[in-house]
Amino acid sequence: MSLPTLLNPLFLVGRAPVAALEPGSLAALAPLAPLGTIALLGNHTPRQCGIATFTADLGEALRTERPDLECYALAVNEPGARHAYPDEVRFEIAESDPSSFRRAADYLNAGSVDVLSLQHEYGIFGGKAGAHVLELLRVLRLPIVTTLHTVLAEPDPAQRRVMDELTRISDRLVVMSEHGATLLRQVHGVSDDSIDRIPHGIPDVPFESDAKERLGFGGKALILTFGLLSPDKGIELVIDALPAILAVHPEVVYAVVGATHPHVKEHHGETYRHMLQARARLLGVGASVVFHNRFVSAAELGEFLSAADIYVTPYLKPEQITSGTLAYAVGSGRAVISTPYWYARELLAEGRGILVPARDAPAIAREVIGLLDDDEGRMAMRQRAAAYGQAMRWPAVARAYVESFGRARTEHAARRRQGLRALELAAQPLALPAPKIDHLRRLTDDTGMLQHAVFALPRYQDGYCLDDNARALLLTVELADPGGDDAQAVRALGDRYLAFTAHAWNPERRRFRNMMSHARAWTEEVGAEDSHGRAVWALGCLVGRGRDPGRPSLARELFLGGLDEVPRFTSPRAWASVLLGIDGYLRAFAGERAVEALRALLAGRLLALFDHVSTPAWPWFEASLTYDNARLPQALLVSGARMGEPAMVEAARRSLSWLCEQQQADGYFAPIGSEGFYPRGGLRAAFDQQPIEASATVAACLEARRCLGERRWWDEARAAFDWFLGHNQLQRSVYDPQSGGCRDGLHQGRVNLNQGAESTLSFLLALCDMRAALHAGLDIADDLHGLARQTEQPS
Repeated sequence: MSLPTLLNPLFLVGRAPVAALEPGSLAALAPLAPLGTIALLGNHTPRQCGIATFTADLGEALRTERPDLECYALAVNEPGARHAYPDEVRFEIAESDPSSFRRAADYLNAGSVDVLSLQHEYGIFGGKAGAHVLELLRVLRLPIVTTLHTVLAEPDPAQRRVMDELTRISDRLVVMSEHGATLLRQVHGVSDDSIDRIPHGIPDVPFESDAKERLGFGGKALILTFGLLSPDKGIELVIDALPAILAVHPEVVYAVVGATHPHVKEHHGETYRHMLQARARLLGVGASVVFHNRFVSAAELGEFLSAADIYVTPYLKPEQITSGTLAYAVGSGRAVISTPYWYARELLAEGRGILVPARDAPAIAREVIGLLDDDEGRMAMRQRAAAYGQAMRWPAVARAYVESFGRARTEHAARRRQGLRALELAAQPLALPAPKIDHLRRLTDDTGMLQHAVFALPRYQDGYCLDDNARALLLTVELADPGGDDAQAVRALGDRYLAFTAHAWNPERRRFRNMMSHARAWTEEVGAEDSHGRAVWALGCLVGRGRDPGRPSLARELFLGGLDEVPRFTSPRAWASVLLGIDGYLRAFAGERAVEALRALLAGRLLALFDHVSTPAWPWFEASLTYDNARLPQALLVSGARMGEPAMVEAARRSLSWLCEQQQADGYFAPIGSEGFYPRGGLRAAFDQQPIEASATVAACLEARRCLGERRWWDEARAAFDWFLGHNQLQRSVYDPQSGGCRDGLHQGRVNLNQGAESTLSFLLALCDMRAALHAGLDIADDLHGLARQTEQPS
């Protein structure tokens, strides 16, 4: 968890802000009291749906297994419905009313609840993709454990937005299958550390009983399907299989137990059930099909399961990751045949059941006949299923949930402690050092800026490069008045860097050279695309902000010449640098059509690259994180905001948010190391951490603060800048206040003491960005002003 995240007031205590702190007022928080009260949020019986049954069963199991726990429920009502809830339901929420969810949050925050257990399914909460539940969660001040009854492999945009926020807000996530955990990791980028795998709870059903006689099926071979009826259940396939089954086993009866799903009944009545009945009559098997058309109690369900010889789930949707009915059947030791949806593949593995292809009635008939013909094999399958089901009994599941609640509460309290410390730190004024150009002058001779240094001394043998001179030229444009004699010195240095950039221009090739020896000889005719892009960037900013006619005129000539070859460039970082230069240039010459068109071309390429490469778990422009990473989202954000392109702004926001998540370790900003970088699917290099990454992150996050208006971006920028000042994993300052230079990076256990041009320029550029942001008031946020009006319940 990064320090910027901790600085976000909406993170500090769950989701709602804590009371403002006086500097120095933070005291150690008291140890957590024993777990006392759990609130369950979801549907609840007597509402007829699987989530309602699960919520009620979980509450009952928790109260039975842990009598010391107080456990109550908040029930979500469908529009226009009223239910005669039991006493354990203390609060009702109107599904379609966002304010009802906010009132529920107030109710929870005002109580002494230790953990909220949320049962999530997109369809049970109002709003697009069930977004209304977020109205509650965003302002909740207690740990949240969310049980995900559905995780989609291909969510639509609305479902993705809801799930992404839900996984961020929740302290822990519970899934009932390994495939659910895989989808959370791959589709939503959730860390495995925050996922708990707890099976669907099941009642204790006797392995053998005389239930068949009690239910009137004595002497029959009973095939069972139960649950709320809907067209995706595929029950017609079992009916289609019955003629072949009855030809071999005329004693078979197929029982379909359960009412039609309320949503299906509301829109289509009993059309599906009537179709099934007509189909059975048409096939001549109507006398062998029994429809038990009502929502059965847990006790009745246990009777039917005990009586069943074979349980069948012929579901049509392959992506289903949870099925309470299948869990009941396997856990109670039934012989099971199922289509291969995800949950069935996992639950019926290792001989615990049989999978048949979807929509394949002959396969169902074949496997039913095979099981009925093989009593010994069927019994062995049942025993394997029953053994597996021991961990699925409600007492074991309740204990697993209590453990998850405890973890969530401990982790939530730890983050709260960190958050309060971070808030106290953030409440202190940010003290920025004054710009100091001593080392800048030390590295600059009559030709330009030298590349490298040994400690704080210039290293002549490495010569010069356009990369650093362009950065230095940009710095002289960005540098606020350093005061005193330094103002003249900055101007003189700027002239030297501009002269070097002009000398680097090769008019015949329409490209900039990059590398020059200390003997002042170019070592190449054409430099890299990235160095060319940095030159265009610096020149464009000089044009846009230059105050005298001479320098901007030369810069404009070089800038426009430097654009000629850019459409043929393939480097995304070169595109990004040119886009930042174009943004600077158009401050002075907005409307210049050729330049505007090039901006649209390059920004479009960046967006297309993002769309092509990114995945939900890797929302990035390339298949690896390498160097100067934050410049890519920065350039796309600036360009998209100026051009009024929401898709560009959103892609930039997503990629920068994700990058900030990757650039953290041990509570500090920790840029991707250059000793291997971070390939997708590979290991992330922890070191060598480079100043250029911190500088780029500062600039990108401050741009996001300007464009998006969210306080979190100031916090991200401050954490990245504080990396220079010693708020890093080594607790060592990278900036050297004595020399005015910046050390070359952090290695494992040590600081690189050399103070080269790139490092020093990176620090000074970041310093200029932070000073400008403070001057513009970007550190002031409305969401902090309200802290004094908020209160937080004691832990």
